[in-house]
Amino acid sequence: MRGVNNILLIITAIAIVFLESWITIFRRLLGAQIELLPTLMVFAGLRKGLILIGLLALVGGLALDSLSANPLGVSVLPLFLVGFLIHRYRAYILKEERYAQLLLGVAACGVTPIMTLLVLLSLGQQPLIGWGSLLQWLIMVVAGGMATPFICGLFERVQRSEKEPVAAEPSFREDREIVRGR
Repeated sequence: MRGVNNILLIITAIAIVFLESWITIFRRLLGAQIELLPTLMVFAGLRKGLILIGLLALVGGLALDSLSANPLGVSVLPLFLVGFLIHRYRAYILKEERYAQLLLGVAACGVTPIMTLLVLLSLGQQPLIGWGSLLQWLIMVVAGGMATPFICGLFERVQRSEKEPVAAEPSFREDREIVRGR
């Protein structure tokens, strides 16, 4: 049943990208687009394997680039690097603690746009960057960081609900000795 959880994670990435482009109220109120794909990469880095991290980065990054002004494939590498680094050091991370998830979400949401900008600049693109970009980046970092514990908690609940129940041990054990007396 683990495959259902993995498919749900990938479908959620596609849905998040679509909803971010469709719902513009946060963009109008805050002046910045809230990016939630790095928060999914935090959960995947903490709980999933490298194959799913790569697949999630590929599908989520391509979906994001297809609905934005970015060239196709620019967001894949930054998303994968975030998930890979968290996966690499997850033995040292307190993955059950919400404050650790919040800090990882802040770091992931802060680093991903910067790495995407570096990839764009290395490709010869000239994105519009100004002082307003710093304010938009700060809003993205704070909002994405605050959303990370909620998203991790939601997917942890889904993951726990999918586990198969453990069969109860039968009352008869083959190694017991039956003593019969008269």
